[in-house]
Amino acid sequence: MEPNQIIIYTELRKGWIDYLSALLTPTIAILGSFIAFQQWRTNRARLKNELFDRRYEQFSAVMNFLGSIITFGKCKIEEQQKFLAGTRGMRFIFDEEISTYIDENIWKLAIELEQLDAELEGVPVGEERTKNAKRQAEIKKQLYAELSGLNDRFAPYLQLKH
Repeated sequence: MEPNQIIIYTELRKGWIDYLSALLTPTIAILGSFIAFQQWRTNRARLKNELFDRRYEQFSAVMNFLGSIITFGKCKIEEQQKFLAGTRGMRFIFDEEISTYIDENIWKLAIELEQLDAELEGVPVGEERTKNAKRQAEIKKQLYAELSGLNDRFAPYLQLKH
């Protein structure tokens, strides 16, 4: 190689090195942005999954409580304890509408059913006993209707859309 050719070759190599060096910083920035975006998506998916798990536990506690009442025809104290423990903090995970619904349409009816069942023990056969039994039947029907519609009511909160 002639000295003139070596200088041209060296200058061409130096030109490519300068171009590649100039492209290195934006390439690193783009790669870093891509990695940050992927981490954000992963964290968002994990948050949705954890929220689903917590919501499903509470939904399951409500379902089991209603199922117990429908199965046994009464509101057992053990089931009440499980329900209260399982639905603790519901207003923080669901909106106010669901929390109020659980309190008004399920818990209060279950407690009324328990109260009526306790009153029924000492009541002799007659009009008052019949009235009590009818009210218990109404509550059980209403709780069964709530159980039937529970999936639809909770469905918007138990979706894992990614």
